[in-house]
Amino acid sequence: MARLVKRPRLSQILDFCAEEPIERVFLEDVARRGLGRFAAVRDGGRLTAICHMGANLVPSGRGTAAFAGLATGGDARMLVGEERAVTELWEAARAGLPEPLEDRPGQPVYSLERPPKAGETELRAARLDDLDALVAASAAAYLEEVGVDAYARDPALFEWRTRVQIEEGRSWLWSDGEGIRFKAEASAWTERAVQLQQVWVDPDLRGRGYGKRGLADLCRLLLARTPAVCLFVRPDNAPAIALYEGIGMRRTIAYRSLIFG
Repeated sequence: MARLVKRPRLSQILDFCAEEPIERVFLEDVARRGLGRFAAVRDGGRLTAICHMGANLVPSGRGTAAFAGLATGGDARMLVGEERAVTELWEAARAGLPEPLEDRPGQPVYSLERPPKAGETELRAARLDDLDALVAASAAAYLEEVGVDAYARDPALFEWRTRVQIEEGRSWLWSDGEGIRFKAEASAWTERAVQLQQVWVDPDLRGRGYGKRGLADLCRLLLARTPAVCLFVRPDNAPAIALYEGIGMRRTIAYRSLIFG
């Protein structure tokens, strides 16, 4: 009989994530780093669903409606993850959650396992002396992607988060000496996959192939360390989808994101 487990063991969470390493890359990453808290559904001797509760709610698996009572007790900014799992939890918990500013079903998840052709850029890991420029670029990327001005909401938190990404080696850029041409960061990193976010090109420089070249070199760099690179994207973002498919990424599952603020 399935039952709710409010404090699943790390080993149980990791076994669950290993079943779907692309879909669950974020969950494995935060579990290993001890960030936020988890609940789970256990049926017999194995977990059939988990939910991470932090700045975002991230469910996975079957039976996520069981997390409804826990999901309504915080102030999560997003409910995001595999589409079926998110939909089940949302339908069970929506009465206790805010009305979303935006609902994005059907977000394709892309994955790449083979290195693309080299972009021949000067892509490099971001450094702390890039912080000011990277904060500005990241704020612009977040506003464009999510529709929320996260920097204006909490400048200190946004700068701290950008600094941490740099210090942890999870941020990369290609600069022309005057500004950032291309940037991206890892939102999750495990032995099986790296999940990218904030793939961004300076709007004044778009249409020149910088995105394809920068992303190709970043994927080559990461695939030398891990078996797969993945990301997810709005289904209406045709230029981004063309970019990802242009370097050989393949569409896999779908995510759904409900943005609360």
